[in-house]
Amino acid sequence: MEENMIITISRQYGSGGSQVAKILAERMGVWCYDRDILTIAAERIGNEELTEDTINDLNYKRNDVASAGITGVMGMGNIPIYNQMFLEQAKIIRKLANYGSAVFLGRCADYILKYIKNCTSVYLYADREFRKNRVKEIYGSNAEIMDKEEKNRADYYNYYTGNRWGDINNYDFAINTSKVSFEEAADLIYRFAKDKQKNLKDR
Repeated sequence: MEENMIITISRQYGSGGSQVAKILAERMGVWCYDRDILTIAAERIGNEELTEDTINDLNYKRNDVASAGITGVMGMGNIPIYNQMFLEQAKIIRKLANYGSAVFLGRCADYILKYIKNCTSVYLYADREFRKNRVKEIYGSNAEIMDKEEKNRADYYNYYTGNRWGDINNYDFAINTSKVSFEEAADLIYRFAKDKQKNLKDR
């Protein structure tokens, strides 16, 4: 029986991570999990009004959570709502990974699933000009918005993992998506994950 293949993708804003993850999941014939995990977690803790933007706007390193403007920001046991959200997302990610092969986009999944030996963690980045042009074309955003989103992702990852977001030492594989097509990036990831899985079996 073939083992599950779990792939986590972290990415710079504007690098095409969402597209690469979808292409990869289609090739593997599996689900790609991203924002749907956030929605499920919010429902489970009974706070459906929480959104990704709301969570990104929280200042995780300060105790003054009142400025977040969320009803019931302190939950059970006086645990801040954003910490409850992370813990619930982690539970969901682990459960899905144990259920079967899957692609996980963001959500600190590389850290949450690091205990799984056949989990391949990938980091996607791209040249700044490539990301600026892409963000403007797709989202109508400027470099300032792009940099803010980058900081949000870095702060979130650094806070919950204790690692440095984007540090190549935290990942198995990294690809500059401004140098290859998204299809080629997905193919590289798939082949790397297959080779890693084979090498683990041969040991």
